[in-house]
Amino acid sequence: MTTEEKQGHEYYMKLALGEAERAFAGGEVPVGALLVKEGRVIGSGHNLREATRDPSGHAEMLVLRRGGSESDSWRLAGVTLYVTKEPCIMCAGAMVNARISRLVYGCRDEKAGGVDSLYSILNDARLNHQVEVVSGVLEEECAELLRRFFRERR
Repeated sequence: MTTEEKQGHEYYMKLALGEAERAFAGGEVPVGALLVKEGRVIGSGHNLREATRDPSGHAEMLVLRRGGSESDSWRLAGVTLYVTKEPCIMCAGAMVNARISRLVYGCRDEKAGGVDSLYSILNDARLNHQVEVVSGVLEEECAELLRRFFRERR
């Protein structure tokens, strides 16, 4: 990864961290996400499972829905999804179905990760679409926000 690419990824991950902070403030697990197409944010959001009582209210799912609305298609080719924590299997499956081009995430999820930690859904050659993955962007900042949230909850 070039220095320019790294700086760009960090810029967008900081925006996703801002969304995660909003989730934290609302009593939600602090995960934030955004979709970027051609240098423009086309969707941003954070976890809303508690507020909506919706098990699919993950940050990734919400921004994929917004991205489809914004681009007038469920096919999100050429789009990068930034998310502060490694997506679960539900969200990874939705990314494959949405045909996003790239996922950039912050920290791993050793208990439920569907991208690298437990499963490798985005790179499974048996599926009809694979997604480029960039991991570990602002990893410590993303992980610390989650640790702080769960420390305060326990």
